[in-house]
Amino acid sequence: MRQRVSTVIWTVAGCIAAAGAAAAQQVPGNGAPIDKGAQGDVAVTIYNNDLALIQDRRQLNLPRGVSAQEFADVSAAIRPETVTFAADGVSIVEQNFDYDLLSPQRLLQKAVGQDVTLVRTNPATGAETSETARVLANNGGIVVQIGRRIEVLNPGQQRIVFPALPAGLRARPTLSVTLDADSAGTRPGTLTYLSRGFGWKADYVALFDEQAGKIDVQGWVTLTNNSGTSFVDARTLLVAGAVGEAQPVRRYSRPPSPPPPPPGNRPGTETADRERLGDFYVYPIAGRTTIAQAQQKQVSFLDVAGAPAAKAYYFRNDWLGSSDDARSVDTVLRFSTSRQGGLGDAMPAGTVRVYMRDQRGAPQFIGENGIGHTPMGSALALKTGEAFDVKVKPTVETRERIGRDRWRTTMRYTLTNARAQASVVELEQAGLDSYWDDSRILSESQKSERVDADRVRWRVEVPANGEASVTATFDTRY
Repeated sequence: MRQRVSTVIWTVAGCIAAAGAAAAQQVPGNGAPIDKGAQGDVAVTIYNNDLALIQDRRQLNLPRGVSAQEFADVSAAIRPETVTFAADGVSIVEQNFDYDLLSPQRLLQKAVGQDVTLVRTNPATGAETSETARVLANNGGIVVQIGRRIEVLNPGQQRIVFPALPAGLRARPTLSVTLDADSAGTRPGTLTYLSRGFGWKADYVALFDEQAGKIDVQGWVTLTNNSGTSFVDARTLLVAGAVGEAQPVRRYSRPPSPPPPPPGNRPGTETADRERLGDFYVYPIAGRTTIAQAQQKQVSFLDVAGAPAAKAYYFRNDWLGSSDDARSVDTVLRFSTSRQGGLGDAMPAGTVRVYMRDQRGAPQFIGENGIGHTPMGSALALKTGEAFDVKVKPTVETRERIGRDRWRTTMRYTLTNARAQASVVELEQAGLDSYWDDSRILSESQKSERVDADRVRWRVEVPANGEASVTATFDTRY
């Protein structure tokens, strides 16, 4: 059964699997092996909120007393204030992070006021000529002085040769540490620090069989490294959660509230068989892996076949919502993460992409939606799109004041179905009374369910190639 699911997922999301496999131990794009550099035995713990914990254990040959040591190939996005160093008989006196990295732009900026050599090639003969120039400026263009003339260089028409590497520029991110050792000799030391530029999320590929009422789900960890440094043969842990960080006080305007999700979502109360760290789930990547700079890596962590699932239609109408044209209902996919009758696992936050087979048997994409961290035992209801053939036209038929602060409103909802099968629409009227808690339904053509003080819901069966209607009269404060 698992082999069948894997085959389906590879068909649906082959580009994801291929990218993960190809990038496993190579630099993206050229396939060349990655140089480990000065790194030692590296462990990387990656959180969801642009944060990672790096532990780098290196062998150090230290003299007795105070000495300066350089740790090259640390993360370029290191948070220097979080650095700790541990080695027997050694203490830190001072540390400096040299983040002024070598690049053509930085090289030119450092050369302002200095002499360089310009090498030009004759396009007709291929002969090279050289002359000395002084760099005057590098602000949106390179300005040099050659003898008594001032010239703006055109990119690509000459090479600039520098006499030496300017002080302070480094080819690789380097942490300079002054250590005090109580004895000379070689010993292991562990450098630990937090870094920005890392993140991971879950991506889910779901194949839904509407006739069978089943769903196959494969979960992928999608890991990204934009820290400026590659980490080779690292032991890697992924923590599902955003660890707390101190945040500066900011003044901001409240963003608009997102639309409410369709009904059917419920948090679970079951414990998943996963490693935990405090209140977070931990997802170790088997074996050692290389996390290359500017790389996106995918690793499978969930593979479930034949879990129960169902499609539903949902329409929410805001208070006094009226439309001249019928509007499409939402298409909703419902399934569970419970051990019995569900996926049987917790689901880290990510995106669920849903596919269905067409008449030729090929999986086709039908929609996607995001989920938060979802415990095992949860019920999920995900909007995957809007129905083409099932629509609702809400209409305010009458509205009159019946008191100083009371209103009587009659609504009509006309539902149409162009499908060859009957459809059930969960029709919801919202905005009734979120504050006063004293709204009433005076009459209705079909019995509703009172969801809460603010909403009522009808389950309306709309016949195949037909229509249905619901009317209701409300007594409200507004």
